[in-house]
Amino acid sequence: MKPIIHLENEIVRLRPIQEEDVEGILNAANDPGIWEHMSVSLLTKEAVQNYVEKAIKERTANQSYTFVIVKSETNEIIGSTSFLDIAENHKRVEIGSTWLAPKYWRTDINTNCKYLLLKYCFEELELNRVQIKTGHENIRSQKAIERLGATKEGILRNHMIRKEGKIRHTVMYSIIKEEWPEIKERFLQKLLQSN
Repeated sequence: MKPIIHLENEIVRLRPIQEEDVEGILNAANDPGIWEHMSVSLLTKEAVQNYVEKAIKERTANQSYTFVIVKSETNEIIGSTSFLDIAENHKRVEIGSTWLAPKYWRTDINTNCKYLLLKYCFEELELNRVQIKTGHENIRSQKAIERLGATKEGILRNHMIRKEGKIRHTVMYSIIKEEWPEIKERFLQKLLQSN
């Protein structure tokens, strides 16, 4: 993975998370509803600082690559998304740990982010597979992933323990390189309709 990746269009910019982003992330992340299904909770400055430090450390080690999501029109941080489970030798990656400020839920922001990420994965990195996973109780996320055109592969039972100690089954989805041209076309139609 390159040390600096910038992905953007007229709606959003995805850029590497950096230490200077703590205040912007804290402002975007201050709704407890964001964290209901997430493995972290970014409601305090200390939590955000730890999140940013961990993300930078993991990027340096090529374990993950966290972006801040910046709304192009206002230049404000409105969320974050990451490349996880980076396996360059197997030409695969996971897109995950995505969160947005609630006022951007059910808008075209997530569609634009996923399009930029998937386009980069399949057209720049020439990957074979991109996976996306979510918790079995996170129906909103499952529906959003399915709207992207990802294939549901199954459920990993008792896969994780959530931050409050509850067991989480993980619903696994993927998009493979052979599917990208058709899925890309669907994205472009959606993005045209939203503009």
